[in-house]
Amino acid sequence: MLKLEIVTPEKRVVDETVDTVTVPTLTGEAGILPKHAPLISALKPGILTFTNKGVTEKLAVAGGFVEVSSDTVSVMTDTAESSSDIDVEAARTEKEAAEKALAAVATGSIEETADVRDRLELANVRLQLSAR
Repeated sequence: MLKLEIVTPEKRVVDETVDTVTVPTLTGEAGILPKHAPLISALKPGILTFTNKGVTEKLAVAGGFVEVSSDTVSVMTDTAESSSDIDVEAARTEKEAAEKALAAVATGSIEETADVRDRLELANVRLQLSAR
């Protein structure tokens, strides 16, 4: 069993014992099982999945960090939303705004467009999760 803690600046979103966790790292999805090697990794906007007794839950996360140590998975993120928490219209509006902003700075460097690309990716993740 793993202890999963997901914390945003506003609140503790999850604090429970789970069987598995999958997090969206910068290099791809990382599956975490009990007795996982210690790990610290940056997260990208994506879907975090955890399973407990055959029940799977998914959250849209906005990047952040994950730390795995002694069967404890700690996730620090700006946002963590379940499909029922997502405001679909706000996500669509954010997606459109990010697409326009990205088009306006299309000739910028990767560093200059990173924030806008992250906003667009999070909006797409939120819409993907809310459609399930």
